[in-house]
Amino acid sequence: MLFNSITFFVFLPIVFFLYWFVLKKKLKAQNTLILVASYVFYAWWDWRFLGLIIFSTLVDFYLGIAIGKLTSSKKSKYLLWISLLVNLGFLGVFKYFNFFIETWVEAWSGLGIDQEVSTLSIILPVGISFYTFQTLSYTIDVYKKKLQPTQSLLNFAAYVAFFPQLVAGPIERATRLLPQFSNARNFNIAVAKSGVYLIIWGLFKKVVIADNCAFYVNQIFGNSDHFTSGELVFGAVLFAFQIYGDFSGYSDIAIGTARLFGFQLMTNFAFPYFSRDIAEFWRRWHISLSTWFRDYLYIPLGGSRVKQSIKIRNVFVIFLVSGFWHGANWTFIFWGALHALFFLPLLIFSLNRKYLKSDGLKLNHILKIGLTFLLVCFAWIFFRADNLGEAFQYINNVSVFNSFSLLYFVKSSKFMLLSGILIFSILTMLFFEFKAFRNQLVEVHLNKFSATFIIVCIVLMGAFKNQADFIYFQF
Repeated sequence: MLFNSITFFVFLPIVFFLYWFVLKKKLKAQNTLILVASYVFYAWWDWRFLGLIIFSTLVDFYLGIAIGKLTSSKKSKYLLWISLLVNLGFLGVFKYFNFFIETWVEAWSGLGIDQEVSTLSIILPVGISFYTFQTLSYTIDVYKKKLQPTQSLLNFAAYVAFFPQLVAGPIERATRLLPQFSNARNFNIAVAKSGVYLIIWGLFKKVVIADNCAFYVNQIFGNSDHFTSGELVFGAVLFAFQIYGDFSGYSDIAIGTARLFGFQLMTNFAFPYFSRDIAEFWRRWHISLSTWFRDYLYIPLGGSRVKQSIKIRNVFVIFLVSGFWHGANWTFIFWGALHALFFLPLLIFSLNRKYLKSDGLKLNHILKIGLTFLLVCFAWIFFRADNLGEAFQYINNVSVFNSFSLLYFVKSSKFMLLSGILIFSILTMLFFEFKAFRNQLVEVHLNKFSATFIIVCIVLMGAFKNQADFIYFQF
C-alpha cells in the first residue's frame, strides 16, 4: 500500500477511528489492531510474503528469550549466529542470489570459460532490508545485555511489522520503539496535529517535488546521449532533489502517521543538502541506517580508536556495505566507494567531526555546502544509473562540454510550465527547511496557513497521473 494512494487515505482514518474511539485505552486490543493493520498494509502489496515477516518475527522472538536466559556467553553467541544466519540468509537469497550468480558467470567469462548456471526468478520482498535490520538490532542488543527480551509476542510482532515504517524505515531500534508498545498511550491533540502537518509536508515532497523531477530524470538518464552537458548536469541535480523528496517524504509521512497513534519515531533526515562536508552529510542523511552501521558494524570493527590504517579500512567497509545494502548492483557498491573516498581526507586530517553543530550560515559555509552538494550529485549518477557502463557514459557525455544549453527544458510551453512548477516547488521546500535549519530544528513546523498553502500545491502540482512507487521500496 502506497502512502500517496487513495487506498492509504481510506485505510488510515479507519484504523485511527478504531484505535482511539472503539478500543480507546485497551492497550492489548490497540496493539492487536496495530499488528492486524500492519499485516493488511503489507499484504496489500503481496500477501505471500507475510509468511516471511512472521517467520522472522518468531525466530527472533524465541531466540531473544533463549539468549536472555543463558549465562554462558558462548551458548548465547551460538544463538546470535542463528539469528544472523536466518535473517541475513533470507536477505541474501531474495536480494543477492542472482547478483552473485551473474557475477560468478561474468568472472569466468572474462577468462574465456562459459558457465552454465541458472538464476532464479525471485521477487524482492518490499522492505526486507529494513525489517531485517530492525529484528537484528533486537537480538544483538539482547545478546549485549542492552535490552531485556520481551515476553510478549504480540508486542514484538507489532514492533517488527509496525506499518508506518515497515517498508522504508526509519529503521527503529528495539530499545527505542519496542517499549512504546508496553506503555499506555493517550491521545494528544498537539502531537496528532504535528503528525498531520508532517504527513502533508511529506506528501508534498513526494508528489510535487520527487514525482515531477522523476519525469525529467527518467528521460535524461534513459537517453543521456541525446542531451547537452548542461542538461545532463541539471538531470543529476534533479535526481538529487527527486531522491531526497521521495525518501525524506516517506520518512515524514511515516513519522507523522506514527504520531497519530501515539508513537515517536526517530528523525531520519536533518536537511542533508545543507551539509558542509561529507561527514556532516552522513550525519544528516538516512540517519537510522548510518547510525545502525556505526553501532553494529563500525564500532565492533574498532571504530576510530585504532591505528590509522585500520580506521581507513573500517571506513571503506562501512561505505561499501552501505552501498551493497542499497541494492545488488555494482553501481551501488561504486557509489559507496566514492563516498568512502570523499570521506577519507576528513578522516586522515581529523576533520570528520568538525561540523557536529550548526553555528549559523556564513559565506565560507555556503561555498562548502555547494562543494559538498556537487560531490553528492556526482555520486548520485552511479546510484541512479542502471549499470556502471551507463554511469561512465553519462559522465563522459557531461565532460565533452558540447553545450550548456537547457533547450530540452524550454523548447515548449509544457516543459516551461513543468520547469516553473519544479523551481517554485524546490524553492518552497528550501524556504521551509532553511527556516528550520536556521532555528536548529530537526523538522519543518507548519501552521494552518502554510499547511493550507502546501495542500493547494499538492492538488494543483502533484504528479498523480504518473503515480510512482517510493524509490526505497526496491531496497
